[in-house]
Amino acid sequence: MSDYIRTVRGREILNANGKPTVEAELQTQNGIRTVASVPSGTSRGKYEAYELYDGGARFDGFGTRAAAGNITGPISNALTGMDITKQEETDRILCELDGTPNKERLGGNAILAVSVAAARAGAIASGLPLYRYISGGKRPVRMPDIIATVMSGGVFSGSGMEFEDYMYLFHSFENFPDELEALVHLRRSLERKLREKYGNFPEDGGALGAPCSSTAEAFGWMLDNAGEEGYDSRVSLGLDVAASELFAADTGKYRLGSNRVLTAEQLLGYYAELCGRYPLTLIEDGFDQDDFESFAKLKERQPAIQVVGDDLFVTNPERLKMGIRQDSANALLLKINQVGTVTEALRANDLARENGYDVIVSLRSGETTDDFIADLAVGIGARQIKLGSPVRAERNTKYNRLLEIHQELFP
Repeated sequence: MSDYIRTVRGREILNANGKPTVEAELQTQNGIRTVASVPSGTSRGKYEAYELYDGGARFDGFGTRAAAGNITGPISNALTGMDITKQEETDRILCELDGTPNKERLGGNAILAVSVAAARAGAIASGLPLYRYISGGKRPVRMPDIIATVMSGGVFSGSGMEFEDYMYLFHSFENFPDELEALVHLRRSLERKLREKYGNFPEDGGALGAPCSSTAEAFGWMLDNAGEEGYDSRVSLGLDVAASELFAADTGKYRLGSNRVLTAEQLLGYYAELCGRYPLTLIEDGFDQDDFESFAKLKERQPAIQVVGDDLFVTNPERLKMGIRQDSANALLLKINQVGTVTEALRANDLARENGYDVIVSLRSGETTDDFIADLAVGIGARQIKLGSPVRAERNTKYNRLLEIHQELFP
């Protein structure tokens, strides 16, 4: 059924970290109303779409009234009367209205909120579940496997672990609900054991910041926990290195912890050591976001693992093309707010899949309770979804939506 945008309104809301973000409310001429809010990331690649903040005194400069105003004002004016089922046309108008390479005039946060709200309204108008609407009949619909960060380190953590995220990867389970149940069990048992050993320590978005001395100690805890709980054959380990945060441009080296400095070649050797000692099957952002060459070396030397580009690609088709030409990875981490519209994210997915890449849909650290990426992961047939530990509402809304979709697909 044809329906058209009547108005779009923006407002400033808070994300799970208490930092402002934007929400868009879209209404159509036939009475459809949808709402979408967007996350922000703590560890951000320099090539990501621009998040527009107000500056000044409010919220330490991170207010989003200007971005919200851009939704209510110029964006709403430009989209009034648009066919709500024409997602590509809507996103094209948004990009042209902004007119900058990285969406800095209107704000990638403002643009994405409207793009997602439009996708939701288009699905309703088409009489389709959102994941079916995203699939468009040309992308495979499937439930993704879970990747979950359970321990945290790196520059944003007070622990002694070198890298940002220490993850369980789930496989060989009969279905998604069983994977999620296993994750909940493993996360709770790991926390109990770590707190018995270390007492109080901080959490970062549900990830445990235990004061471990090294990656080896963290992996030891995770593997012992999986074995004791009977899941050792159905989980493996993953790392999000967030290497751009460890990289010093003046020396060309990486600082791991307080007193260990490695060249790219030495870091490659360290990864080889870890892959040899542990069931490490995924390394995300193992090198600086401009070092396509070292990513390619890692892929060549560790062909059995997923070499994942996050900051390297920022879900941008043009960056991804560079990586494909240089054979720099075999998996794309897809974060819709990195690129700024649903259409561009889908293009990045399609390009990745056409070139044999795995696609992993991911949340951001500064999430909201918007569950769009659950439908996105199913609708594009993503191999995996990275949602973090299931202990906070902004993550569990997405897990719960995936449980709902699973029930629809397998009644």
